[in-house]
Amino acid sequence: MIACRCPVCISTDPRDKRLRPSLLIRYEGHEVLIDTGPDLRQQALRSSMRRLDAIFITHNHADHILGLDDVRPFNFVTRASVPIYASAEVLATIRQTFSYAFNEAPSLSSRPKLETHEIRHGCINVHGLRFQPIPIVHGNTDCVGFRFGNVAYLTDFNSIPDSSLSMLRNLDILFLDALRHKPHPTHSTVESSLRLVEMLRPKRAFFTHISHDLGHAQTEETLPPYVRLAYDGLELESCWSLPVEEQSHE
Repeated sequence: MIACRCPVCISTDPRDKRLRPSLLIRYEGHEVLIDTGPDLRQQALRSSMRRLDAIFITHNHADHILGLDDVRPFNFVTRASVPIYASAEVLATIRQTFSYAFNEAPSLSSRPKLETHEIRHGCINVHGLRFQPIPIVHGNTDCVGFRFGNVAYLTDFNSIPDSSLSMLRNLDILFLDALRHKPHPTHSTVESSLRLVEMLRPKRAFFTHISHDLGHAQTEETLPPYVRLAYDGLELESCWSLPVEEQSHE
């Protein structure tokens, strides 16, 4: 946290050095990103991203969209626009915030090329991998998580509707918001997320969107062995079968 000298902010443990959360999914030569926070450039360089086949956006807060300008190099690599999937409200915010990207007037400088798709109901098929939108509640903001194969990614929520809980069964990996121990009006706490893990019973769970109230090593000592804190650069493997059918929306 800027200007903070708390034990976590001055920690020498690299797992306590946290950028804004996002998730990169790699499969069969494709790369799909969930959220484009202000740290996207640094994250893309660290993870050696080579292409970008699609972007999913969970909600329209600044820490989840402000890196969109940095998708421009991927336009050069694929020589195509990057499909971006989000709710109508989120797409409206993106078009306003990055209005120059949607301006069709001639320009002497490059700008990100984005092909917008509104998330409605049902799965979205990107090169054979189905992404299931999962509605969640983030204070007074509608947010969406995503399930793909036996993995689900839910960041920024303080409650999950019952209809969404039914989509989160039989998971190998579950990512959950767990901001801190102290209650927060728009985020889940460690204790609340642990209760969700016990209810949903994924094989493994990782807490994300962590504040500087939680030291990595100290917090993990208190968690069950199948629940860990996510950290920048974490890489996991999961297996799923891709359907043999029409591959994508692109």
